[in-house]
Amino acid sequence: MTVDLHGRHYLSEFDFTATEIHHLLDLAAELKAARRAGTETQRLTGRRLALIFEKNSTRTRCAFEVAAADQGATTTYLGPDSSHIGHKESVADTARVLGRMYDGIEYRGSAQETVTELAAHAGVPVYNGLTDQCHPTQSLCDVFTMREHSGKPLEQISFCYLGDARNNTANSLLAMGSLLGMDVRVAAPRELWPDPTLVSECLLLGRASGARFTLTDQVAEAVRGADHLYTDVWLSMGEDHRLWKERIDLLLPYQVNTQAMAATGNPDTAFLHCLPALHDRRTDLGTELAEQHGPDGGLEVTDEVFESPASLVFEQAENRMHTIKAILVATLGRD
Repeated sequence: MTVDLHGRHYLSEFDFTATEIHHLLDLAAELKAARRAGTETQRLTGRRLALIFEKNSTRTRCAFEVAAADQGATTTYLGPDSSHIGHKESVADTARVLGRMYDGIEYRGSAQETVTELAAHAGVPVYNGLTDQCHPTQSLCDVFTMREHSGKPLEQISFCYLGDARNNTANSLLAMGSLLGMDVRVAAPRELWPDPTLVSECLLLGRASGARFTLTDQVAEAVRGADHLYTDVWLSMGEDHRLWKERIDLLLPYQVNTQAMAATGNPDTAFLHCLPALHDRRTDLGTELAEQHGPDGGLEVTDEVFESPASLVFEQAENRMHTIKAILVATLGRD
């Protein structure tokens, strides 16, 4: 079956069908293999990308810039203070300006409405590099990493997300797993369960795709037999740092540690994290939180798990580049 994504936006997982997602995953695998073999063919020569970052980034920015460069495209980085978007110029006007100069636009910021408005007015493909609502380039990378590591079809793969299940990464994992017919588990305190509207949408997707969906506050139930355990930081960008103590007290039972890994009963369970991770005291924030609130072996994940052979986090981080490259090639590529 021929899949044509030329000119399409990628604002959330719901923008593509399961068939189209599988096409992107297969393309990412081809591009990754070609890069490693030194046989990559440039299909974005002459293309220009505007990268709008209203929030800081390591992996998303670098993945877009390297993916574009590998494929012959150029990028312009617009940081938090380097454009007028939303301040002196409306999102719609910014979109119409950039759309006349660039072939594609990436946006990383707070509001999903902003990236949606960019797409409505730009006239070129727009990509969501992260909003408060979802993180679709991350979830594409995540399922690519799961498929690559397990060697099983996605519909046979189970994963469990532990922690704050209301954040953008959790939302995107639920959507992607449900779309692709996976075994999706969430372990979180009830106060931090995902939005009921999203859960309803995912259940509807799951009925069509064959996905299995578990939402519980019981860790042992959620992780049993899981192929992958996944977590994220317990306080998202933009949240009040005074919430750390409350969040730590609430989420320590959901920490990914050796006990959680053992509770899967699966010796091949792998660990995933979108990064950055608070797994030790080798950061200013890690040191501050350990001194103020006590946990010394990591927060959402212990250093023992993070540095273990079960951890795929750096392969996962690299895969951001390969899957973003697949999105760019599929939507902007020249034949």
